[in-house]
Amino acid sequence: GLPDLVPDPNYVQASTYVQRAHLYSLRCAAEEKCLASTAYAAEATDYDVRVLLRFPQRVKNQGTADFLPSQPRHSWQWHSCHHGLGHFGHFGHFGHSWSLRSLLVPFPSPFCHFFSLSVPFCPFCPHLWHYACPTHTQGLSPGCYDTYNADIDCQWIDITDVPPGNYILKVQVNPKYLVLESDFTNNVVRCHIHYTGRFVSASNCRIAQY
Repeated sequence: GLPDLVPDPNYVQASTYVQRAHLYSLRCAAEEKCLASTAYAAEATDYDVRVLLRFPQRVKNQGTADFLPSQPRHSWQWHSCHHGLGHFGHFGHFGHSWSLRSLLVPFPSPFCHFFSLSVPFCPFCPHLWHYACPTHTQGLSPGCYDTYNADIDCQWIDITDVPPGNYILKVQVNPKYLVLESDFTNNVVRCHIHYTGRFVSASNCRIAQY
């Protein structure tokens, strides 16, 4: 058997919003290269305001085998900036990729968060839930979900330099296909985004092939 990751378009559509934040509150995100290039300009100051398009993600493994990291545990990275949050390690190319029209922002692989920020949940088969961050084992069993709330650090696109208008938001899981799945045609969610310059609305979110 093989895993089959499927993102939830309704989850993205229901909770996408805009947040404004000063650079001084985004130091960890800056360290992890989550911001647009203008945030790293020489003239940027801690009091500059960044505009963040925040959205959640929920991914289900609807396949017949566990989805496991492509890298062994000893190669995962410790991110010291998030140490106080128990922000541990790198889920070996679980791989989320976010893009907004022509704007592409680098995004690190999702992290395993303590305190249920991103913990697999198996509503119909709890006996299959056998991966947990405190034991440093990461994976997603068949029938289980992995949820990333919109308020998690770096769960955004920095749209500070994007003018108001209509856009397409593309959210992709396992984008480099480093972990074999039974179906790669259901790994992408595409949404229509209307950005007014102050507010944002997401509509028509759906599974797409690319």
